[in-house]
Amino acid sequence: MGDFGRLYEQQYAVALFNKVRFDIEGGGGPQPQLLHRKIPLENKSIFSGSLFQYLEENKKWRSRFLFVPDSYNINYYDSKASHDKRLSPKGTINCASYKVLTSIEQYLDLISNSLPGVKAKMGSSPFLKCATQFPLILWHPYAHHYYFCAATEKEQQKWHAVFQDCVRHTNDGLSEENKVQTPAFTDAVRLYRQAKGNYGTWEMMCGVPSQILSNLVMEGLLPELRDLISPRLKGKLYERQRNWMLISDAVYSLVQGQSQGQYEVVLQKCEAARSSLEASIRTDMDQIITSKEHVTNKIRAVVLHKAEKLLKVSIQPYISSILDALMEPTSRGFSEVRDVFFRELVDMSKNILNDGTKETVAQHMEKISMLAFHPVKMQSCYEKVEQLVLEGLQQRFDVSSPSVFVQRAQILMREQMDDAVYTFEQILHQSLESQGTEELCKTIQRCQDRVIKKFDYDSSTVRKRFFREALLQIFIPYMLKQLNPSCASELPRFQELIFEDFSRFILVENIFEEVVLHSVMKDIMMAVKEAAVQRRHNLYRDSIVLSNSDPSLHLLGENPSIDWAKEYGGDHEEADSTGEDVAGTGEDAEGDAESHKRRRMKQVVSMIQVEGSPVQPESCVEVPGINDIPEEDGEEDEEGGGGGKGWRWGGELRW
Repeated sequence: MGDFGRLYEQQYAVALFNKVRFDIEGGGGPQPQLLHRKIPLENKSIFSGSLFQYLEENKKWRSRFLFVPDSYNINYYDSKASHDKRLSPKGTINCASYKVLTSIEQYLDLISNSLPGVKAKMGSSPFLKCATQFPLILWHPYAHHYYFCAATEKEQQKWHAVFQDCVRHTNDGLSEENKVQTPAFTDAVRLYRQAKGNYGTWEMMCGVPSQILSNLVMEGLLPELRDLISPRLKGKLYERQRNWMLISDAVYSLVQGQSQGQYEVVLQKCEAARSSLEASIRTDMDQIITSKEHVTNKIRAVVLHKAEKLLKVSIQPYISSILDALMEPTSRGFSEVRDVFFRELVDMSKNILNDGTKETVAQHMEKISMLAFHPVKMQSCYEKVEQLVLEGLQQRFDVSSPSVFVQRAQILMREQMDDAVYTFEQILHQSLESQGTEELCKTIQRCQDRVIKKFDYDSSTVRKRFFREALLQIFIPYMLKQLNPSCASELPRFQELIFEDFSRFILVENIFEEVVLHSVMKDIMMAVKEAAVQRRHNLYRDSIVLSNSDPSLHLLGENPSIDWAKEYGGDHEEADSTGEDVAGTGEDAEGDAESHKRRRMKQVVSMIQVEGSPVQPESCVEVPGINDIPEEDGEEDEEGGGGGKGWRWGGELRW
């Protein structure tokens, strides 16, 4: 944490300089055509319902009521009544870095890999006997694991989609709105890992800073801990595995607590110095830029010919094939987003043919307004991009897994869907206000065509940016790793060319990386541009500009989300997420207000009602644990030894 803190302070000053410079000089690029909703999930929850949960303290399964609010943290309660009474949850799960598993076999594979040398025999009994044949397991490489079971396969599928969305959302990491802390943090993490010899993508860049820093510590600490403790673990196989998980979770909790405290100290120190740093930057901006350009030219003279040689031999031959591998599934995913949006509007038009009233429109728009945040309806879109395969990259370019790119593409798809839905809402609402209910289907059709055209343009722009950033994230770490041995020794002498007053804002390590980036950027831009010129996967050419093509639309951009039920559906009280009014405690006015808010809260995903399926009881139902599972012969004798955002360049690229 001391090493990281020093890096963070350095990168904080650089990020502040980049932010101030960007504010002064501005930035170009295509303007989005769709409107963007500021608080999409206001007064909304994602999902709630009952699952069986395995309690490790008494090795029993009990029924639990789970509630997923707009934060995407999973809260679990003894019963729905406990939730309705506003009691504190029994626990809360932040899903960053977790994997969602739907079979015990998947789980056992991961458990076996966590303790090298401690392997289960084929058919050996797991330490967990599921309550039903529809498990849902949340697995983390360091932290506590959570075990749930659904009553039916359909319920399992719906919860799986919801859990996956929780993981996807929390993995998306740090806010891009913070133009100083976020780039400073991610660059400090990247430089820290590079100093340890770890280049390339990192799956564990997930969650809030304390979680990311804990993952950073555990990356080095866990192997040492495993070598020390694993030989001392005794007992049956499942006991050794379970004890190792308990130890790992305990250490991770300690690390997270210390990381959080030390990071806050460093952050406060940087924030306290921010105003004076910013004053220095604004006073000396021109001189700092001139000094940086002078040093950049000197470094470029040393580095560029080496970078271009590496580029020609090891990068250029692979750009087009990797771009093809990225474009195919990503574009199919965005195309599916368009199709899902289109189908929802077609369904609404069909129903309105029979009953063309504002109330009918409101009922359908209530559902469509939350389409982007409906994990089940969006699942077909997400599945398309999950087929992304980057064969051979792990060995050649140190890409640990395509999951970094898959999750980023899925987040962009969700954003595009919500932008399309919000834009349609605003246009339709404006049309209804001015035209009433006459020719409703034609009005919907006109609004739909207008939005689809804008979606196609924005989809192309977003995908092209995604492809460029993904290619950079694949190639830049590889180039830095190859060039660092021959260039690192020459860099310190360039620090002498920087005035001491400017040395906080100009770092030779950052300039070296920028020179390497610009050396490959031209080839990447050309490859993506060529794909757009050929109209491959419906990518638009950069020359097709729609800026200010619809100025009347952007006047609606500041409007809040429309409450269709309230505006067109009558004045009756809304039911809560399960269709029943929630009883407040009645203790005071504040309690009544909270009760009213809960009563107004709508749920994005509807409850599961499957005909003939067993109803999960509200009371705590015990299901036998694993005490009576017999050990397989010979198992006692088995003794053993012993996975967002990552790059920012020049203030414009962010993962």
